[in-house]
Amino acid sequence: MLKFDRQGLIPAVIQDDITGDVLMLAFMNQEAFQRTRETGYTHFFSRSRNAIWRKGEESGHVQEVRAIFVNCEENSLLLRVIQHGAGACHMGYRSCYYRRLQPDGTYETVAERLFEPEVVYANAPAVGAQFIAPLETAMRQLYDAYLYLRDHDLSEESNTSRLLHESLDRVGQGTINQAPTTAPWLYLVSRLADELQELADVQRGEHVHSGQQPDTILEGSQVGYWLLLLAATAKLHYDDFTPHVSMLRGYNERYSADVGTRFIASEQQENC
Repeated sequence: MLKFDRQGLIPAVIQDDITGDVLMLAFMNQEAFQRTRETGYTHFFSRSRNAIWRKGEESGHVQEVRAIFVNCEENSLLLRVIQHGAGACHMGYRSCYYRRLQPDGTYETVAERLFEPEVVYANAPAVGAQFIAPLETAMRQLYDAYLYLRDHDLSEESNTSRLLHESLDRVGQGTINQAPTTAPWLYLVSRLADELQELADVQRGEHVHSGQQPDTILEGSQVGYWLLLLAATAKLHYDDFTPHVSMLRGYNERYSADVGTRFIASEQQENC
């Protein structure tokens, strides 16, 4: 049985399954460890933020777990992973151990920087990490439900299952200047385009039901629905497009870096 410390944490060494290089060291609590096992991607506990985070949730440089090893005293872990993206280090290197300690106590950089952190993290969600994990969990569960409806024909009980199965069999008819082509997700693409247009019209004040805020939620949820169905039909893995990251990024683009203040002010204005 794993032995977590007094703070409920256990150190986890992350190793590249292909090269054998040590990529990083992080800590897991029981929930982060469980999420790692359930999803197949590394999750850790941030002691500074007091929150669980998934590696790559901002950069997209996720770690796919291949094996988990436990040391002899059962108080540390070794995870062998496939490192997706440029690297594991938030400083832009493949490994967090990119410096060698010299005899005089100085550091020598011995690895090449593979990406610029300022660029990769420029559009990272500015909202607190406490919002990221719950949203990701909910979105993953929702997408898993759609995958189930895609893989099991429940058309008589579920309209979503019917749409998924019909879209897999649908044939695009082409246009005057385009030959007919088999496009299983053509119908879903057209519905997604329609909802995106309506969402844009809401923002311009040209499409009104109950007001901008509720209409944005309504049309935004429709965009999300058709997007997930399209992704399920295209057989994408959740980590291929991470919709929760795009949702938070769009939120932050509207409310700027001072998310809390702007959000409260907006809510007060809407309720007046």
